[in-house]
Amino acid sequence: MAKKDAAPKAKKEGGLRRFRAAYKITKEHDKRVGLVCLAWFLGVGIAVGAVFWFLIHPLAGVVTGIPAGLLAALVIFGRRAERSAYAQIEGQPGAAAAALGVLRRGWNVQPAVAVTKNQDIIHRVVGRPGVILVGEGNPQRVRNLLVVEKKKHARLVREAPIHMIVVGDGEGDDVVAIKRLSKHVMKLPKAIAPHEVTDLLQRLKALDAMRPQMPVPKGPMPTSMKAARQAMRGR
Repeated sequence: MAKKDAAPKAKKEGGLRRFRAAYKITKEHDKRVGLVCLAWFLGVGIAVGAVFWFLIHPLAGVVTGIPAGLLAALVIFGRRAERSAYAQIEGQPGAAAAALGVLRRGWNVQPAVAVTKNQDIIHRVVGRPGVILVGEGNPQRVRNLLVVEKKKHARLVREAPIHMIVVGDGEGDDVVAIKRLSKHVMKLPKAIAPHEVTDLLQRLKALDAMRPQMPVPKGPMPTSMKAARQAMRGR
């Protein structure tokens, strides 16, 4: 019985630690995050509580007002934490890999399938839309590198679509800002069935086996991105 009680307690403590870590990281780049979340908690809590207070019962106002205020504060904190995390990693080598790392089940992310000495990097995502090649670095060099990688992948993926994305703030239909990268990838139209994704990954192993191991350039982005997302999931 003691073990069963200890497990939920440990899970709760782990969630609180993740939340504190996310808050600490966010606070470093967003000094007003605490005040803003408090304002939303009080504003929404009082507004919702007042409605139930007068229409139903004072107790109903308290019971509904506090959770409503907490929910509003957590939603606002999640948005500001994510914005702060993206601000920290933007412009750093490997930032796109961190942004893609938040993709959930159904997506296979392979960081740094191609890296040049100038730190132009190509990451690969495989999912229902097909193969998505994501490049970061100098826009012109990255586009050339994407074309080379597309040709290599085209020999193995058969009819599966291959999408090319350049991460940055420049102009062009293929350019996507780092903060919109994961959402952009998830919105790509589905073109292949789930079992075809598995088959596609098996075929791409042959291409990866011929490559030398290329580590993603080191940087602080995994800590900031994951801490914010884990805090939101851990409650």
